[in-house]
Amino acid sequence: MDLSDSQSQPSQRLVSLDVLRGFDMFWIIGMEEIGAALGKATSAPWAQFMAHQLDHASWAGFRFLDLIFPLFVFISGVSAVFSCEKSLTTQTRSVVAWKLFKRALILYALGLFCYGFFSKGMDSVRWVGVLQRLAICGLAGGLSYLFMGWKARGLLVAALLLGYWALMSRVPVPGIGAGDLAEGRNLANWIDSQYLPGRKWDGNHDPEGLLSTLPAIATALLGILTGEWLRKSSQGVWQKAGGLALAGVLLVALGWAWSAQFPVIKKLWTSSYVLVAGGYSLLLLSTFLVLVDGLKWRRGFMPFLWIGMNPITLYLSHHVIDYEKVVTTLLGGPFGSLFGVWQPVLFASGSLVLSLILAWFLYSRKVFIRI
Repeated sequence: MDLSDSQSQPSQRLVSLDVLRGFDMFWIIGMEEIGAALGKATSAPWAQFMAHQLDHASWAGFRFLDLIFPLFVFISGVSAVFSCEKSLTTQTRSVVAWKLFKRALILYALGLFCYGFFSKGMDSVRWVGVLQRLAICGLAGGLSYLFMGWKARGLLVAALLLGYWALMSRVPVPGIGAGDLAEGRNLANWIDSQYLPGRKWDGNHDPEGLLSTLPAIATALLGILTGEWLRKSSQGVWQKAGGLALAGVLLVALGWAWSAQFPVIKKLWTSSYVLVAGGYSLLLLSTFLVLVDGLKWRRGFMPFLWIGMNPITLYLSHHVIDYEKVVTTLLGGPFGSLFGVWQPVLFASGSLVLSLILAWFLYSRKVFIRI
């Protein structure tokens, strides 16, 4: 891991991308819990809407929270382009590729750590998970950038999405048949139940399972294609933002059209889900490009920048630090009881505030911990 010094300044980077990364992580490190607490505290329509959007769809469908993980995978792909290009100015492709392998191994190991690693025995190891999927997708995306042209990468995206659709639609599941996408009855879940060792998040299958990694790689490749276009395009900020927005609208429309035959299901990372999430990711990147790099509205986005410069560190902190216990100690007792049914909202908000304080502290000290 690289502990960057004062020469690693955000101003040398695509600031809108760092802000968007922080915006994405913001929802992971506290807002999901706040949404759930609000939904229990009041039946007000705005609170119920927020709680609904900050909870994953149980199976088919799409809510705001279902965008957060693929958005991070997409952003990682965009960032990989700029990172690889910087490395290629002084290093060979083989050396940069080896750096990608090492980064993926470290990220994968951190993913194992987040789920307990070997503390409860081999059977309790979760071999797949959020950071593990980021490691695999990041490696695949980075290698594709180093050794493939943009046309080949575009064809690979199409092959992954169409191939996954064909497998899920045409290959029969033993005892069930082909084309059933219900939970526990589809090909991806069956492969996990038969071939994925260790702990699985949903009983005998996992939302970050083996087969669904293929379309997840396509999400990273969409980020790679976007990053390459941003880097090479000679257009101004507004033209780039317009191009991203147009591509986003097209992907969203195509994804929802495909969903009539291949539903949008996050837990299967369906091909239609890749397109819908990729389209919304492009629209968000377009928006932040306008606000941050176009209009220079950076002061109000500083908390997102603090988070976006140390996203993995903050994510890991929630697996090391018991934020809830700290907040309960500080705000519990007679003071906390004054809030009645709103007490869980207070505690969830306190955890988010502590995360923001950590993010601000690292940023203010110019400590940027990267893998």
